[in-house]
Amino acid sequence: MQSALFKRHLIFNCTISSVIRKFKPCYYLEHHHCKLITTSGTNRLSLNHRTFKTMACCGTGCGLDLSKDALKKKLTSMQYQVTQEGDTERPFSGKYCNHFEKGTYVCIVCNQDLFTNEHKFDSKCGWPAFFDVVDSNCVKYKEDTSLDMKRTEVTCSKCSAHLGHVFDDGPKPTKKRYCINSAALDFRKAEDNSETS
Repeated sequence: MQSALFKRHLIFNCTISSVIRKFKPCYYLEHHHCKLITTSGTNRLSLNHRTFKTMACCGTGCGLDLSKDALKKKLTSMQYQVTQEGDTERPFSGKYCNHFEKGTYVCIVCNQDLFTNEHKFDSKCGWPAFFDVVDSNCVKYKEDTSLDMKRTEVTCSKCSAHLGHVFDDGPKPTKKRYCINSAALDFRKAEDNSETS
């Protein structure tokens, strides 16, 4: 197995690294995104560049189509507006605002683990609030100066979906308040490991 690292690519505007190995067909992409070409006994994979750019830039590889059309089919109107357009749901209207069941909150777009019920608290702000993330690499931060104020936007590190904002007025130990839109989340219930007699 060989490894190749390419410098900034003009089309993708990012560094691309790839493991070079024997070709195996890609089973995750739909037929209109992926076409196998066989000529003279060699296999070549041809990808729709727009789709590949979307998948490559979010770091998800095969299996996650983040095209506008695919997301509009997958998400509700509110979920799309929040995650893709940076909108905010009305306070106290979200499904997870007063939800404290045991489990993990995941990104509605790519299913990446983001928060657990152990980090959730009632901030009375009108949106689900967490004082920490499951892993420091699961979210990204960027400055948001919209609405004539300076805030820190929180996005999913895997698919770049807008999640909400983080503030420095939360409880110990982090003193952070991740103010997250319910529309950007899905919930995976914790498995009950207790034995019944």
